[in-house]
Amino acid sequence: MLLSGPTHPAPGCTRPEPGQEVDSLSTAQLPVTQEWEEQEVQVSELESSSSPDAVMRESFCQCVVQAPGLDPMAPGCLCGEEDDEFEWVWEETSKSTEVSLSCEGRKASFHADYSCGTVAIRGTKALAEGQHFWEIKMTSPVYGTDMMVGIGTSEVNLDKFKYSFCSLLGNDEDSWGLSYTGLLQHGGTKEKFSPRFGQGSIIGVHLDTWHGTLTFYKNRRCIGVATTRLQNKSFYPMVCSTAAKSSMKVIRVRYTPTSLQYFCCARIRRLLPCCPDVLRNLDLPPGLFRLLQSRLGWVFNLHQGSPQPSPSPMSTLSASTSPCPSPCPSPYPSPSPSLVQDTLPSLCACQVYPQTRGTCVCPPTPPAQRSSCSSEPEDYQSK
Repeated sequence: MLLSGPTHPAPGCTRPEPGQEVDSLSTAQLPVTQEWEEQEVQVSELESSSSPDAVMRESFCQCVVQAPGLDPMAPGCLCGEEDDEFEWVWEETSKSTEVSLSCEGRKASFHADYSCGTVAIRGTKALAEGQHFWEIKMTSPVYGTDMMVGIGTSEVNLDKFKYSFCSLLGNDEDSWGLSYTGLLQHGGTKEKFSPRFGQGSIIGVHLDTWHGTLTFYKNRRCIGVATTRLQNKSFYPMVCSTAAKSSMKVIRVRYTPTSLQYFCCARIRRLLPCCPDVLRNLDLPPGLFRLLQSRLGWVFNLHQGSPQPSPSPMSTLSASTSPCPSPCPSPYPSPSPSLVQDTLPSLCACQVYPQTRGTCVCPPTPPAQRSSCSSEPEDYQSK
């Protein structure tokens, strides 16, 4: 029996019809809210939880264990789960009562029996200075009113809508959330932002506190920059769900200080957007290869290309929804590879062959000018 909630639902939330989202994954088609109909987003429980095309098309891999009909709580595939060290996991004391943890605190399971509202959980660590990147894997059928990935401040009330069905992340000014339907929400306003995602999808989040940007990735391909002006703030990683027997798992957590080393690696990734293994193609010494792989491997693993072109974002979001310019989304323009090559200084023979230096008649070195590649490092120095 469902518990009764407040008489008047909160703004942006919709109360389900009797029996909605109660312990069924493939028999009833969930109604779509009027706001989502205006956005032409088709959301149905049948498509998300029982359609082979919907599940497999959005998955990071094509594992048979993700086929419909299997127990969603059973162990799934481990594709993409290469990491074994995590700086943060889900917080046991900062979660809704209908959330349970497993896999050493990395997997959050929602509504074990049936759903009577919206539940959420946040990470154990507040993310402040530096470059923060993490990935969330959808380890169950994705359906219902909403399942979201995002960030929020310590002011977000995770139990605010535990008796009503809504999109919790982004319902206020203290959080941002990306829905599985592809809608991005902040301040109670939703806009189409990305393709939808389903079971097996890996959603990456990059919080760049230097440039103040929040960027989302789907299956390790960039979707776009969601918002800017997030400097000098602390955020927690968060997820929420209204779906019964749903679950999400943290499979990667990476932190890198904002440094010249990071900017150089991001620049290399930008100049080689289609290279599947940048580090190996650079022909680096073994020691340097292992160092960069352990500290900044996540930068080289991200791809510029987006699965589908991103639609226009809301006016408060970043103006750029094209494929990300780099794993370090920056509001500053980036030169193309050809422009970088054209601006490289030509070397005189005396610089290549020192033995000819006595007869060299090359012109004097011109005054130093700002390099076309120095927008981000210069920004780093000016802070």
